[in-house]
Amino acid sequence: MVTMNALDLAFTPALEMADLVRRRQVSPLELVNIYLERIERLNPRIGSYFTVMAEQAMADAKVKTEALVNATNLPPFFGVPISTKDLNSVAGIPCTYGTKALINNIPEYDDVAIAKIKQAGFIILGKTATSELGSFPYTEPTGFPPSRNPWNLEYTPGGSSGGAAAAVAAGLSPIAQGSDGGGSIRGPAACCGLFGIKPSRGRVSPGPAGDKFNGIATNGPIGRTVADAAALLDVMSGNVAGDPYYLPSPECSFLEASLQQPGHLRIAYSTKFLPIGEADATCKQAVLQTVKLLEDLGHTVEEKCPDFSGLIEPFQIIWRNGVAAGGIPPEMLQPVNRWLMSKTDSAVDYLKAVAKMQIVSRQIVSFFDNFDVLLMPVFLHSPIRVGEWSHLSPEDIFENIVQWVAPCPPANATGQPAIAIPVGFDSKGLPMSVQFVGKPAAESTLIRLAAQLETAKPWINRRPNLDNI
Repeated sequence: MVTMNALDLAFTPALEMADLVRRRQVSPLELVNIYLERIERLNPRIGSYFTVMAEQAMADAKVKTEALVNATNLPPFFGVPISTKDLNSVAGIPCTYGTKALINNIPEYDDVAIAKIKQAGFIILGKTATSELGSFPYTEPTGFPPSRNPWNLEYTPGGSSGGAAAAVAAGLSPIAQGSDGGGSIRGPAACCGLFGIKPSRGRVSPGPAGDKFNGIATNGPIGRTVADAAALLDVMSGNVAGDPYYLPSPECSFLEASLQQPGHLRIAYSTKFLPIGEADATCKQAVLQTVKLLEDLGHTVEEKCPDFSGLIEPFQIIWRNGVAAGGIPPEMLQPVNRWLMSKTDSAVDYLKAVAKMQIVSRQIVSFFDNFDVLLMPVFLHSPIRVGEWSHLSPEDIFENIVQWVAPCPPANATGQPAIAIPVGFDSKGLPMSVQFVGKPAAESTLIRLAAQLETAKPWINRRPNLDNI
């Protein structure tokens, strides 16, 4: 059997963990026990899980451990634990969407992405924390403990996949399923020093639910390594009959892409997001040091950026109407979501916003005729403290959100793939990260580039110090 201690196993990449299980060096039951012990001990302070599926995970782990005796042709992640976000339905488990109004909402079906995760052999540890209705870039829903950044508990792990990123960063799950409607994978991955992929529109099925956001949101992976996230994207990818958006399968798997060189790329970069403004010193530093590394690796890098200003108004209209379409009574929601619901628009205004977003998106995508990749900050300033904006009015909070997350929503509007990748740590001990946006359906290019950067400047060996919490 494997000689790694429990702590090292908890921070082992998911693909390595799958290999250990296949070689009978560790059992699914041992892995689940390690994670459940850590969740019981650390989750009360970190707030990464809303629902811990201890009984179900143990039962699944026992079945899989017994099946290992004579098993052959195992699925790729057989016996590996995973967390899933509480915006996604897991049959028989509460799905709260981060609101106490839905605390007793127990779906009878799995989302398509969840079903694929189960088919890949994963064991689900629980449902991770999300901001209310997935609306915010921090994870502090009323009635639940706030999620905290494992690198510095005074700060947010981001949102809305804040619980997912906090769980992976803290060693409470080796890998996580998240979702991204305006930076909700990239922001938490950036805050927590992880690798996150927002896939292209149509890459991952949204089924069986309908699409309230006109293709803005999608499911995707959060992992410690590029290869882990790429392999989980392979698992979740694919369409089912009736999906509103379709993409053909890539020429090779995303995991295979993570093992390939990217070749010479034309890369644009910017530390500004007009008309919002420029990134703070820390976020700017992250971009500029990445520019230097890219040049050293032989890529052509040029300071240039599309004009995103035309997206702001239509994106906000589509977003706030999507919140209202959730059907939760306003009085049961947090003030910002109540305020957004009060701003809902007519069907005519909504359709005009959709049309404008599509027109501006075409202009943005045409920028990539001359570039393979765009490098930007993930957010325009460093992570905020937990509760930092709680005293502000809804209008002021919303404006602060826009000023912070501005570089993320354009890729949601256009449907392009985008990734967040760690590049170091700031003076507060918090991770620094950058964002890459690729051509439509070109996740493989981003994955190859990210793997090249990961090799040139590894981040896997850093762990937060959680001994004293």
